[in-house]
Amino acid sequence: MIIGLTGSIASGKSTVANMLKEYGLPIVDADVVARVVVEPGTATLAKIVEAFGKEVITENGEMDRAKVGSIIFHDESKRKVLNDIIHPAIRAEMLRQRDEHIANGAKTVIMDIPLLFESKLQHYVEKILVVTVSEETQLRRLMERNQLSEEDARARISSQLPLSEKEKGADAVIDNNGTVEETRAQLETVLRNWGVIS
Repeated sequence: MIIGLTGSIASGKSTVANMLKEYGLPIVDADVVARVVVEPGTATLAKIVEAFGKEVITENGEMDRAKVGSIIFHDESKRKVLNDIIHPAIRAEMLRQRDEHIANGAKTVIMDIPLLFESKLQHYVEKILVVTVSEETQLRRLMERNQLSEEDARARISSQLPLSEKEKGADAVIDNNGTVEETRAQLETVLRNWGVIS
């Protein structure tokens, strides 16, 4: 079974991903893959330099995420340019990893994709698990975690599909407003229901 794990910024998806690792389930992490495909020397990074200029590269030859982020967060057209470069590379690498896990005998593979719905990747997975929190919790956690002003935090949250929309597309939802133990118990129930654990 291929399970798509998603949520939104500061919803606690990483917490749930770490719990899934404890079950020994292989995880294909879109965020990790996104870093791998833009490592120095990759074709993807060369295309980003072509589109955004050498100033988005740090002294050690890596992509300057903060600089690229500040360019695309407030400019829809530039965000699209970046996504059109990065997304195909990320998808290809994620599918390669997924197939490798299956070839190595994995019965269940978790595909951790923050922008599963935004990128319309539902067809990559058989079940969708959404980690959700209230808007207030999401805003508070994001401001605390990233030391952001409320305005900046809201801008980041609004760049993604609302969690309420993601919940509609889910096969199961984990409410992460409570304690870690409550989240873990919900996850266990979902994995039992889906036959991943007995």
